[in-house]
Amino acid sequence: MTLDDLRVFVAVCRTGSLSAVARDLTCTQSAVSQHIKRLERETGISLLERHPRGVIPTPAGRLLHTAAAGGLGDIDHALRRLRDLVRGEAGSVRVTTGATTVRHFMSEAVVAFRHRHPGVSLEFQTATSSRSCFDALLAGGLDLAWITLGEPVRGIELRPVVELPWVLAVAADDPMATKSRIAPADLADIRLLALPQNATSRSHLDAWLAGAGIDPASDTSVSDWDTAILLAELGLGHAIVPDLPAWHGPTHPDLRLVPIPDLPALWTGWAVRRWESLSPPARAFADTVEASCEQAFGARPDGPDRRRRTVNACS
Repeated sequence: MTLDDLRVFVAVCRTGSLSAVARDLTCTQSAVSQHIKRLERETGISLLERHPRGVIPTPAGRLLHTAAAGGLGDIDHALRRLRDLVRGEAGSVRVTTGATTVRHFMSEAVVAFRHRHPGVSLEFQTATSSRSCFDALLAGGLDLAWITLGEPVRGIELRPVVELPWVLAVAADDPMATKSRIAPADLADIRLLALPQNATSRSHLDAWLAGAGIDPASDTSVSDWDTAILLAELGLGHAIVPDLPAWHGPTHPDLRLVPIPDLPALWTGWAVRRWESLSPPARAFADTVEASCEQAFGARPDGPDRRRRTVNACS
């Protein structure tokens, strides 16, 4: 059993596909299978179930995957830190997050960090969901993930940073635009622009709508909050989205954002494997982003406990 065997196994569990891992590693599917077979031979038990559309870990495979993913992530992170020391480099910070996060939460912080730490390399990797961010963190090689906070995940530490109240985004000439606030009953007849199916914000919103007995019509879905805002401003539907400062002001003259106070706010912030293992540049970047967000969004002392904490519950 080698580290490469375990790395390939973890990748197969993450993707559910031998062929996808083979493409990522630029090797043959047979070579990937050999890694799995060697592990199964040494453990004496089947680790994967083969299905027509891919593979899933067996109960034994899930046990090995949980242990291996955490250990390999630690090893890969340590090796990257050691390479920086050997090369005498200032280090690097690798962040995974959604497509529009940098613009809404980090743009000023990135500029400030670059001025203070010109020798540090910054790398951003786009993810499609918080779940994808968690997988990338557990796989190793990344320092930080900026996510919309939802259900906890074993082995991930969360740090809430920004509270986001919800608003109804509508065109300026929409009848809803004249309201000072939106009540749940007001949402029954809207034409909803649906948020991405796998997004934490979508799950949060769907649960609240279902609890309130509201099932708005929806014939259009979007890939991110910014697209929802654009379509709402064009009068093509109504968007229920977290309120962001960039959508206020003269850049959106035909947009109105009406508060929905009954809808519990979202929190967004950092997810990491372990705060104490972060490199000094990564901690400095996280702190810089937090300070910038506090200026842009304001301090919110009435929110959830913002202390760094490890979440041990399963997702």
